[in-house]
Amino acid sequence: MRLQRILGLVAALGVITCICAFHTTAAVIIPLEVLGHVNIEQLPTITAQSPSSLIAFPFDESFPMTCEAKGNPEPEFRWMKNGQEFDPFLDPRLMKEENSGTFVIPNNGNLTEYQGTYRCYASNKLGTAISKEIEFIRKRSFPKETLDPVVVEEGQPFTLKCDPPKGIPPLQIYWMTISLQHIEQDERVSMGLNGDLYFSHAVEKDSRRDYCCFAAFPRIRTIVQKNAMSVIVQTTNAILQRRPSLLTPSSARSETQLVKEEDLKLECIAEGFPTPQVEWVKVGHRLPIKAKLENHGKLLIVPRVEQEDSGKYMCKAKNALGEAVHYFTVTIEEPPEWVSEPESQLSMIGSDVLIKCSASGTPQPTITWRVNGVPLQEAPAANRKVLGDTILLRNAKASDSAVYQCEASNRHRTLLSNANIMIMSKYDNYSAVEGKGVMMHCKVFSSPPSTVTWSKDDSSESVEGPRFAVHDNGSLEIYSVEKGDTGQYTCLAKNTEGSSAIDTMLYVKDPTRIVVPPEHLQILIGTTAQLSCLADHFTFQVCQSIWCLHPSVNRYFVEDGILQIINVSHWDQGVYTCVARTPVDQDTASAWLIVLGELTYQQYFCSQAKGSDTPSAFIIEYEESQWEPGNWKELLRVPGNHNSAVLKLHGNVDYCFRVSGVNSVGRGPSSEPTERYKPPAAAPDKNPENIKIEGHLAHEMDINWEPLLPIEHNGPGLEYKVSYRRQDLEEDWQEHMVKRHSFVVKNTPTFVPYEIKIQAKNNQGWGPDPKIVTGYSGEDFPSAAPDDVAVEVMNSSVVKVSWTRVHKDKLHGHLGGYRINWWRLRSLVDSKKSHGDKHTLTIPGDRNHAAVPGLTPFSEYSLIVMTFNGRGNGPGSHPVNFKTPEGGRIVEKQHGHTVSLVWAPPLEPNGILTGYLLEYQLINDTEEVGPLQTVDISNPDTTKWTLRDLEPVSKYKLYLRSCTTVGCGLVVSEECTTTLETSLASIHGGISTQGWFIGLMCAIALLTLIVLIACFVNRNKGGKYSVKEKEDLHPDVESQGMNDDTFCEYSDNDEKPLKGSQHSLSREIKAGDSGDSLVDYGDEDVQFNEDGSFIGEYAGRKEKRVSAEIKATVQTPA
Repeated sequence: MRLQRILGLVAALGVITCICAFHTTAAVIIPLEVLGHVNIEQLPTITAQSPSSLIAFPFDESFPMTCEAKGNPEPEFRWMKNGQEFDPFLDPRLMKEENSGTFVIPNNGNLTEYQGTYRCYASNKLGTAISKEIEFIRKRSFPKETLDPVVVEEGQPFTLKCDPPKGIPPLQIYWMTISLQHIEQDERVSMGLNGDLYFSHAVEKDSRRDYCCFAAFPRIRTIVQKNAMSVIVQTTNAILQRRPSLLTPSSARSETQLVKEEDLKLECIAEGFPTPQVEWVKVGHRLPIKAKLENHGKLLIVPRVEQEDSGKYMCKAKNALGEAVHYFTVTIEEPPEWVSEPESQLSMIGSDVLIKCSASGTPQPTITWRVNGVPLQEAPAANRKVLGDTILLRNAKASDSAVYQCEASNRHRTLLSNANIMIMSKYDNYSAVEGKGVMMHCKVFSSPPSTVTWSKDDSSESVEGPRFAVHDNGSLEIYSVEKGDTGQYTCLAKNTEGSSAIDTMLYVKDPTRIVVPPEHLQILIGTTAQLSCLADHFTFQVCQSIWCLHPSVNRYFVEDGILQIINVSHWDQGVYTCVARTPVDQDTASAWLIVLGELTYQQYFCSQAKGSDTPSAFIIEYEESQWEPGNWKELLRVPGNHNSAVLKLHGNVDYCFRVSGVNSVGRGPSSEPTERYKPPAAAPDKNPENIKIEGHLAHEMDINWEPLLPIEHNGPGLEYKVSYRRQDLEEDWQEHMVKRHSFVVKNTPTFVPYEIKIQAKNNQGWGPDPKIVTGYSGEDFPSAAPDDVAVEVMNSSVVKVSWTRVHKDKLHGHLGGYRINWWRLRSLVDSKKSHGDKHTLTIPGDRNHAAVPGLTPFSEYSLIVMTFNGRGNGPGSHPVNFKTPEGGRIVEKQHGHTVSLVWAPPLEPNGILTGYLLEYQLINDTEEVGPLQTVDISNPDTTKWTLRDLEPVSKYKLYLRSCTTVGCGLVVSEECTTTLETSLASIHGGISTQGWFIGLMCAIALLTLIVLIACFVNRNKGGKYSVKEKEDLHPDVESQGMNDDTFCEYSDNDEKPLKGSQHSLSREIKAGDSGDSLVDYGDEDVQFNEDGSFIGEYAGRKEKRVSAEIKATVQTPA
């Protein structure tokens, strides 16, 4: 029952809210969600905003300045920055969101100009809500300055200033040398809370040139360094003793205020000789038990202070000659906390409204009132008074609806609260026009649902009749309103929990009529036009149904229904509409204004359509006589119901125009050309586009852009201003004027970001402000090879290669990816080593592993890995040798369109063999491969298969796997090429059966036999010469090398070293050796998937050329 009563109250409030009939002056608070649900106007409310401190981390891409609000009507947003108006839409670099106050600051390297304190204002016609202040902070650095050496006499005190930049606390200060060694601190040398380094007295070892102050900001993960400072200590024969004096604090007394629960830190740093000792006491009390001393007794810390920790503290610095003291008065304070936070209220007209705002804190917070974001004293109201911590609105009016802001602040914090004060009328009055319809609303919220009835003029009977209808949502609609319908109407909502009624008034008026409409007018240019329109209610507006422009306010005057236009120009030509408007209806009348006289810069055309069909469009063309005479080009296409247009033209161009019409049949003939018209020269109205930044050389940056077309010059003397600056440094723009459409920046660092902008200029002036684009200076070859190259053998034909990525500082450009070069050294069946064809696999992007497929089983390979950028390849890694295991072998026979395969079953099937999986695809040494075809062989005893209907003279890749019930095993691959069956058969059948061919073959066989016998006899005779004996006793070094297992086996005979040349005993390939250069294996791109599947050109080539670039030791396996 309790729940039902609550719902009943909501039902009553729902009726009250909709019709606003209320029978008491007490304030009623209704949630904004309810107001929005019933579509009643509501004040703006901030729903989302950025935190009080928005930190610009250097690694973030952007920084959103958030401001979201709700209200009815939808709020409009504006911003203040450092107390001044700030419009994000005027800065093209900022990203804006529609129907939102949020804008995004991009991290383009130039954030200094956006630093400051922002506040968002959300407004609609009822009021303005404001956000908290948002401080945008970027990384700061020490100023760049030249520091003079500190010269001090031995025994005298001195201080090294740090002066760290402002930033987000906490701040941590470190004093170190350039080599990052901490400066030793003791009773004589210590750092103060402000970061300065104090020396009680100088000694000779204090002389050094690398005192560096480092400021660390942990919250923004930033450390900045001040320029190194130099100290020169001048030695003396004797150091005079001195009594202590305080270096900090400098005065005899000081006051310290801090917030409860903070840590109290008091310091006393003294100078003197001998070094003073510091003691601490709390006057009249003992030091707190939790107090501790740090920094060699110079710093007193009391953690998490309470009120009892306040009072007077004293530090005493003393040595044998005397003492120095300082007194601290410590006050424990508290930030503001709400005692009574102002609340949003919904009140009725005539009621008294109280808005209370109070806060506690130490010191007592200052209360500041605003209304709609404006200080209260700047928006006075006669019925508003401030009584202590309360605002009183007496006899509130609808105009008192506003957003009131209360700020409570002391030195520690500021609290802000927005209170929506909504003043609503008791009645919603309706007006209707005789003969028209009217809808009076009554929205009800209740549970269970209510029954809604309407009555008129305190009658107990419901309104009925064919002209009255009560809709399901409770609204009453009256059709064809009559004068007798004027009166008071009552809406009654009733359910089992109760009832609620509200009243409203309906007024019926005569329709609005224009008595004297405006007449069409033709007038000479430069004179005054006058249009008359008489009605009960009237306003004038310029209709934009054709090509009229917004009128200039200082030339348009409306008085007593007469519109006057002073100094008429072609801009004023168009249709003018007189609107007689009331809140419930309106009447309109229109008239043409045609301006006669010489055409100006903005050209107008008038065209009257001819033909039986109404034109769908008009096409306006132009021709100019300087660059493309006789070439007509389309300038503008306008709807067919228009007969004039305003054209945007370029300056200093000799134009001629014509117009043609288009209808459903097609395009008609063009009109006669107009006389030539040449607008005066003007400054460029656009800047170059498609700016490209390239770096063909390591220390240059090429800037190219698309030049303006000759017609876009707008006048003589076109030039371009090229401006550029480093993005990562805060430096001024470098500017150059050029006439061509390219510029080369010399002596740039390698691959650093630049900001570039190009602005056009002619003799008349500058073009618009240019947009800033970002690019990089020239790339250089990568200077490092990947490390930790490792090979993992996956099976007999696939290995996985991994490596450590090259650091970005060694790339010197945009990373293109990595390349793996590999070549076969030898077959493990025999020990003879010979280089196989070189293969290359290109892996685009930032990867650190890849699969290398297509290897020959039971072989030894070598590979290297290198990275590449836009300039080219970097150095190769150290070669890595690896061996592939034994694998199965597919024996194939090609015959025309068929390939016959034979294989042996696996030696170790690892289970019960269920069959084989045979796959094949067309490769043909092209970048694209054919689809992968699959043959499922279910008989495990099958050891041969024939593939039919293959492409003739084509290269195929075959893959065979043996399968068990668990799955299929490792793949065995083979390549084959089909033949031309018809041509071979015809050659065989046409020649082999001829008698002359058989005789010729017999003669060739006999001649070959005679030559072999002669060679054998000659060889036996050569063994008897003395030269042969000497060769047997002293074998040629070169000949021995040919038999060794070295790279020499890979060289052709014409590449062998001359007799007597020396081979490196370590077999290191030098410049001039006949070994293959490893760098040569990096020029071709072959791409594979990471799992080793073939996706591109599987190509290899054998290269035998001398290399002078790789000097790596080649290890020969035992």
